[in-house]
Amino acid sequence: MKVLVTGGAGYIGAHVVRALAAAGHTPVILDDLRRSREDRAGGFTLERVAIENTAAVSRVFERHRPEGVVHLAGYISVAESVRDPDSYWAANLSGAASLLVAATRFPPRAFLFSSTAAVYGNAEVSPIPESTPLKPTSPYGASKLAFERLLHDAGRAVGFRSAALRYFNACGAHPDWHVGEEHEPEEHLIPRVIAALLDGRPVEVNGNDYPTPDGTCVRDYVHVSDLADAHVQVLEAGSMPGGMSVNCGSGAGHSVLQVIEAIGAALKIRPTVATKPRRPGDPASLVADPRLLFEQVTWRPAHSDLKEIVASAVGWELWRRAHRAGR
Repeated sequence: MKVLVTGGAGYIGAHVVRALAAAGHTPVILDDLRRSREDRAGGFTLERVAIENTAAVSRVFERHRPEGVVHLAGYISVAESVRDPDSYWAANLSGAASLLVAATRFPPRAFLFSSTAAVYGNAEVSPIPESTPLKPTSPYGASKLAFERLLHDAGRAVGFRSAALRYFNACGAHPDWHVGEEHEPEEHLIPRVIAALLDGRPVEVNGNDYPTPDGTCVRDYVHVSDLADAHVQVLEAGSMPGGMSVNCGSGAGHSVLQVIEAIGAALKIRPTVATKPRRPGDPASLVADPRLLFEQVTWRPAHSDLKEIVASAVGWELWRRAHRAGR
């Protein structure tokens, strides 16, 4: 199957592209490299086009006639979305709607969307099933939820199968692909902690007064390789009903302090913690109930044990630093 992957030169996108190729599919990357890098395209076909440019995206669809679409392009920071909501609505809803217009002109068989657990906001249950009330607390979560609804409506109207994968915390790296996390600025916990420990700095913790066992936020960490495999299986699952939004997580929660301890153990460095104010829009706990996805496909998270996640992330960062120093 030929699959158009928007944001395919990003962190998650690069893993999805390689997982698709490994499964025998033909990925085509659509990425304007606004927040990604060309070297992550890995030699796969790259169309350097912004999703907001409907006419140019339509030409990409006409040229390649993809049977599947995996839409990962978008902005991903809760804190940034609170500071700059307009850019999040523009990228995550308006830009995605532009992509959708182009897709409806050359309809694929399946259209998968990279959504987020942030659609649940401060959920009052844990683990969180898809039936949990949708109350996002940030423009990031709200813009993702708005496109979920638009996508499912379009799929029903046009006749393609739509699916939204609500990611929990993607992390780690494939040991052989060298496409780990490298955001600017870096806001994700695991790479921030690794960098702080390797650089001899205190680890900053945003808030220690949450209603959790140790006062720090609890999150469900899912290995990016598992996440990529989930996309492949959902794309291939022709029997999976359209219009579904499903959680994609491990079903296990770890606190910020537990993650810091795991990374310190992996690096054999004793962490020093500096407590900072809470980040706006951060829920106390986000842990997936992934049973709905389990019912639809055979996917199970195979690499999302915290030790394996940390080992792969540490390996990536050490490789990245060695590679950078050798240039």
